Amino acid sequence: MLSHIYLKDFAIIEKLDLELKTGMTALTGETGAGKSILIDAIGLVLGDRADSGVVRHGAEKTEITLSVDTDDTPSAKKWLIAQDLIQDDADDECILRRVISASGKSRAWINGSPCNLKMMRELGEQLVDIHGQHEHQSLMKKIMQRSMLDDFAGNQQLIKKVVEAYESWKTLSNKLSLLSNQNSDHQAKLDLLRFQTQELDDLQLSENESKSLDEEHARLSNSGQLIETSSHSVVKLYDADEQSIYSNISDVLQGIEAAKSLDSALREPLELLQNAQIQIQEAADLLRRYHESVELDPERLDWVNQRLSNFHDLARKHQTTPDQLFEKWQSLHEQLASLSGDDYDLDALQESLNQCEKEYIKAAEALSKSRYKSAKLLSSGVSKEMQQLGMEGGKFIIEINSNENYSNYGIDDIEFMVSANPGQPLKALNKVASGGELSRISLAIQMIAAQKITLPALIFDEVDSGIGGGIAEVVGKQLRKLGASRQVLCVTHLPQVASCAHNHHKVTKIKNNKSTSTGMLVLDKEQRVEEIARMMGGIDITQTTLNLAEEMLAN
Repeated sequence: MLSHIYLKDFAIIEKLDLELKTGMTALTGETGAGKSILIDAIGLVLGDRADSGVVRHGAEKTEITLSVDTDDTPSAKKWLIAQDLIQDDADDECILRRVISASGKSRAWINGSPCNLKMMRELGEQLVDIHGQHEHQSLMKKIMQRSMLDDFAGNQQLIKKVVEAYESWKTLSNKLSLLSNQNSDHQAKLDLLRFQTQELDDLQLSENESKSLDEEHARLSNSGQLIETSSHSVVKLYDADEQSIYSNISDVLQGIEAAKSLDSALREPLELLQNAQIQIQEAADLLRRYHESVELDPERLDWVNQRLSNFHDLARKHQTTPDQLFEKWQSLHEQLASLSGDDYDLDALQESLNQCEKEYIKAAEALSKSRYKSAKLLSSGVSKEMQQLGMEGGKFIIEINSNENYSNYGIDDIEFMVSANPGQPLKALNKVASGGELSRISLAIQMIAAQKITLPALIFDEVDSGIGGGIAEVVGKQLRKLGASRQVLCVTHLPQVASCAHNHHKVTKIKNNKSTSTGMLVLDKEQRVEEIARMMGGIDITQTTLNLAEEMLAN
C-alpha cells in the first residue's frame, strides 16, 4: 500500500507532507481547489510522462517522494530484489522519488538508486491501479475493452505466449513470401555459384600453391644455368685441388699457425680464418647436393606453365589475383552453402511455418478459452452492478467473435455490448447515446474489474461524475467494500460517496496577496460533518444540512 507522500513545489502546492492510511480515503474540496493534484503526483512518481508545467510558478524544480509498503505485494518485492534495488532481508518499505526541473528535465530514483521511467512504470503496475474520470472515453475503443477483459482474466502469461508464437509465425511467413517472389532470382544465383565453384573445384586448388608454382617455374626455366653455376662454384670453392679457395685458406692458416707463438695478436685472425674454412666446406657440400638435385625436365616445365596459365585465366575471370584464387574458392563455397541451406529451402520453410501456425493457434485458442470464461463472469457482474446504478433491466454482454486474421493479441474480436433499459436491443458501448448512462456503465465495469484486481492500492479520480442520489450512495458503499481489503483513494464531489470513506482529506486553496497554493487537511469527525454539509448545501449551511451530514456519516 501507499504509506506516505511528500510534495514540494508541485503545481500550486508549495509543500505537502501526507500520511496515507488503509481503507477508503475520500479526497474532496471546492471546484478548482486541485483535488486531482495528488493523483497526478502519484501518477508521475509511478512513471507518467511530465513536462515543466508541473513545477510551481517561480520554483526551480518540483520534488515528489512516495513511500510504499510492499509487505502485501510479493511480486513487487521480488521485482525490487531482481533489479538489485533491495536486499532479500530488507524491510518492506520502498521509496520512489522523482525530480522535475523547470527546464523539463526529469530524474528518478527507487530506494536511492537512479532509475528510468520504464522501471518506475514496471514497479507501479504492481502497486497501483488508477481509474481516471475520463476512462469511459477510452473504454469506447475496442483495444481498451480487450485490455480490460485480459486484465480481469489475468491473461498476461497467455498473451505473452501468443505474442511469441505470432512473432515466430509472422517472421517465417514474411520470409517464405519474400523467397517465393524471389525464387527465380535465387535459383539463377545458385546455378551461377555452382558453375563457378565447379570450375575451381576442377582445378583442385591448394593454399599458397600459386607462389610455389612461380618458384618452381623460375627454377625449371633456368635449370641449365643453375646446374652450370652450382658446378663451377663447387670447383672454385673446393674441388680445384691446390687452386681452390679452401686450399688457399689452408696455406694461410699454416703460416699463421706457425707464427702465433711469436705474437698472441695473431690468434683472433687465425680463429676467423678457421671458421671461414669450415663455412666454405659446408657451402661446397650444399652446392654439390643442389647440383645433383637440379634436373632438366621439359615435361614438368610444360605442366607448370599450363597450370600457371589456368591460374591466371581463372583469376582474371573472378577479378582477383592468382595468389588470392584459393580464398575466392573458399568464399564461393561458403555462399553456395548459405544459399543451399534450410533457410532457403522453400519446402523446409513451409514445414516450419506450418508448425509455427499450429503453435500459434494452440496458444490463441487457450487465450480465447480464458477470455470466454472471464467474459461471462465480467458480463454477469457488470449487469448486476447496473441494476444497482439505476439501470434496472439493463444488460451488459461481452461479445467474442473469431477473427480469421492472425494478430499478436490472438484470434478474437472483442466488443462490449450494452442494453441500458428493458426491451432495448444490445448496442455496442460506443453507440450508447446518453452521457449519464455511459458514465454509469463505465463505473459498473470499473467496479467489477477492480474486485478482481489484486493490486494493493486502487485510485478512482472522479469516476462518479454524472451520477447522484441513491446511486451515488451505492457507489460509495461499493468503494468502501473495496477498501475493506485494500487501499482505495477516491477523488469525489459527491457527499454520498465521501461519507462512506474510512478517511477523509479536504483539499483547500490558500490565498494571499502574492500567491495561491493548495493545502490538504486530514479531517476529524466534526470537520467531516462540516465538509459533507458543504458538499450538500452549498454556501449557506443550515443546521438541518449539518444534521443530515451527521446522519449520512453515521449510516
